[in-house]
Amino acid sequence: MLGITVGAFVATFAGVAFARPLIVSSTNASSSAEPDPSFATSVKLNGVTFVNKGLVGFGLIPSDFKESTGDTLGGIGSAIALKKGTFQQNADGTFSGTFITQPDRGFNVDGTVNYQARQHVIDFVLSPYYGDVDLSFADAQKTLQLTYKSTLLYTERNDVQTSGLDPLAVRAAQSGFPNILAADPEMPIPSKSFSHLSIDAEGLALNDDGTFWTSDEYGPYIYLFDSEGHLLQTIQPPEAVLPEVKGKINFTADSDPDTGRAGNQGLEGLTLDDAGTTLYALLQTATIQDGGDDKSTSRFTRLLAFDVSNPSVRPSLVGEWVVPLPQNKKGNTLGSSELHFVHENVFLVLARDGHGHGDDDTDSSYKQADLIDISDATNIAGSKFDSPKNPIAKKGKLDKSITAATYVGFVDFIDDTQLARFGLHNDDPADQTLIDAKWESLALAPVGDPANPDDFFLFTAADNDFISTHGVSLGQPFNAGLDNDNQFLVFRVTLPTK
Repeated sequence: MLGITVGAFVATFAGVAFARPLIVSSTNASSSAEPDPSFATSVKLNGVTFVNKGLVGFGLIPSDFKESTGDTLGGIGSAIALKKGTFQQNADGTFSGTFITQPDRGFNVDGTVNYQARQHVIDFVLSPYYGDVDLSFADAQKTLQLTYKSTLLYTERNDVQTSGLDPLAVRAAQSGFPNILAADPEMPIPSKSFSHLSIDAEGLALNDDGTFWTSDEYGPYIYLFDSEGHLLQTIQPPEAVLPEVKGKINFTADSDPDTGRAGNQGLEGLTLDDAGTTLYALLQTATIQDGGDDKSTSRFTRLLAFDVSNPSVRPSLVGEWVVPLPQNKKGNTLGSSELHFVHENVFLVLARDGHGHGDDDTDSSYKQADLIDISDATNIAGSKFDSPKNPIAKKGKLDKSITAATYVGFVDFIDDTQLARFGLHNDDPADQTLIDAKWESLALAPVGDPANPDDFFLFTAADNDFISTHGVSLGQPFNAGLDNDNQFLVFRVTLPTK
């Protein structure tokens, strides 16, 4: 099947659009277009103050909604990106724009499936709520309304569709394409007899020319696609990151390799700098040789940077830093699920546990968009640490020659007061108003407030794992025993450059 836009079916979620920002009438309610100052929390990173002004929007896509291919629209929180040139403030005080959202490898509760990688176009209208009166769950959904527009399927250069199946085989490196940039390294495929590219799509970064980058769990590789979804080229990370068994690449995500990325712990985060010339990718947790075989020792992960400024030259590794991920009270690592460029050397990192709606444990203890600064971190690109024979952190203890990035907590997704304002909660009961378990995406849009020029809306969406009681996967109905909606949250934050 060609990489084409599938259909033009449109459906609107969460009811009727509001004509102005939602304001609740009450003696205790805020009627201003500014967040209540009492909601604000601030942190300092290398002397600069960053402010979380609180939750301002919530929306959802129902778990049983079908996209234009007929499959359940799920997993879209794996990555979201704001389509360039679409975000605007409207005359009525609302904000509108278009998300490009990317699901991962499809409904796979009973094993991976032949799910073609894809992205969805979703329009939104944001009506920020700044009041201090708790909204009903129904009213809260009016603050962020979402409209599905279309789907784009991913293919290889020869128009063969990609697959979500676990890669149990390896396609040999290929060259001889008309353009040397199209040459492929060893590629993950389901089997020797089914040589389709296996992609567990996670990160997403959009270029100005309509092309886009996708990072995946399996490779873990980074792929460049054209605007019609055709594969253009592949970036292979350093050998230290590649999954190897007995010195040979083994892409399966079902088990840990001897070295390289841990099973199902690939390149979750992907972002471009403002100039669009440097592409950054973040590994979910430490490589096996760096302690990634145990949650208690897997906190030292790697942030990679590639020069993508010249489309006629293969991207080269220009930066590599160690990021110290947070750990819970038991000392277990909280893996990274997304990365977003803020300004030079500073990034947002989404770290979380896996508890909440869709998980057996409803009580989440950590879901945050945190900050890192690599200004003083050691750039290990091209060093001995790019060989799996030289760990950066033996058994989770960082090599003394390496200075890690500075990491500070920032935006808490499970603040009880903020959730209650939008009819949401953490922990029991496990109903529709329970916060989703897997938050995996970030997007930023400027508020455009002259009095607060460094203020941004921070969007995030959850990966609901396609869980539905009325689901469809590859044309076949399924009942996962639970309805887990695709939830979206919007915060207002201050992100100063100095």
